[in-house]
Formats: sequence, structure tokens, C-alpha cells
Amino acid sequence: MSFRATILTLYPEMFPGHLGTSLAGKAMERGQWALDTVQIRDFATDRHRTVDDTPAGGGAGMVLKPDVLARAIDHASENDSRPRLLMSPRGAPLTQKRVRELASGDGVIIVCGRFEGVDQRVIDGRDLEEVSIGDYILSGGEPAALILLDAIVRILPGVMGNDLSGLHESFEGGLLEHPHYTRPQIWEDREIPAVLTSGNHAAITKWQREQAEELTRQRRPDLLEEKARK
Repeated sequence: MSFRATILTLYPEMFPGHLGTSLAGKAMERGQWALDTVQIRDFATDRHRTVDDTPAGGGAGMVLKPDVLARAIDHASENDSRPRLLMSPRGAPLTQKRVRELASGDGVIIVCGRFEGVDQRVIDGRDLEEVSIGDYILSGGEPAALILLDAIVRILPGVMGNDLSGLHESFEGGLLEHPHYTRPQIWEDREIPAVLTSGNHAAITKWQREQAEELTRQRRPDLLEEKARK
């Protein structure tokens, strides 16, 4: 069975976006993964197809209605055990570990929020796992869903030309990735480090590891602290 992603959104035309091209697009054509969208507005019951209302207790903006969204979720997940995710800036930060866990399953159901957010009752009542792609605010969950799917699809079996390439990237071993170089040997008076052209594979591996550790120490010391706790 191929990996299947179902997106609940007010803007289905935003999908598959960039995932319809390059490796992900070719993998979709080969049937290695599939994507379908559900228009949340289709589950509104009034003639204006209303999906939002003012926040209880006052405040700016609007909130997605729980009854409408719950009907959309129930439609998408009937007899379906795929994880239900809500793209949200207050969610748990997305990690490569979680990406691999999701990629190992049959697929995901992703709710894309809009406006000020989603009624908490539908989050609780439909067991939505809130996921964040970073400490910043987007206009909606659709770009975040595309990023999440990009991270998942690329590591599905057979999507990358060389499956081993995914094992030597940033975050896979708890470190940022080491620097990369290619020909020409000298460019703008900058030369490829001699160790990389030495043919000494043990020395190359040692250099790459040291570089990865130093970059992580400079830019993401939190990763080293987490690694040390394990």
C-alpha cells in the first residue's frame, strides 16, 4: 500500500504545489504516494457555507467552527487509523525522528487551520496532534503541510535515487551536516580541503564528523545537549 496524505483545507488549489514536481512528483506518478484534498467549506450547512465565527470571550479574528470541521474530519477519516495532524504554531516542533515515524505508516490526515485558530473542542474531540514547523506565524496551515509532506515523501522507500543519502543529512545523527565541496578544485582562490581529495577514507570520515560537531556547537548547541542526555 502506498503512502496517502489527505489534506483538509479551505484552499485545495494550493496542493500538490511543489510536491507535484521533481522527486516527489515522479514518485506520485509512480504510485509511491498519493494526495487528496477535502474542502472544509463543503461541510457547512448554512446557505452562506460559513466555516468560522467570532471567538468566545472576545478578541480579534475568527475561529474555525468545531461542528463544520468535525464533519470534514469524520468524512476524511472514516474507518481510517492514519494519524490526524493539525498544523499549528503552538504544536510540538517537528523533528526528523517524527518525520521518520510518520513515513513508516500508511499516511497522514492533515488539518490546515486558518484565521485565529481552531476551536479547542474539535482538537480534543478528534485527537488532533498539533505540529509546528517553527516559531513563526503563517497565514494558514497549507504551507506548513507542504513542508511536512516534503520531509516525509523524500524518505519514502525508493523516492530518493540513493536511499543511503538520507542517512547522512542534518539531524539524522543528532548533528548538523558537514560542509560539502565539488569541482573545480580551486574557485575564487578557495580550495577544497586537502583531506577530501586525499583518498584516505578514515581521515575523511573523521574530518566530516569533526566539522559536523563544530557546526552544531556553533549553530545548534541545543542538539548537542539533547544528544548528551540520551
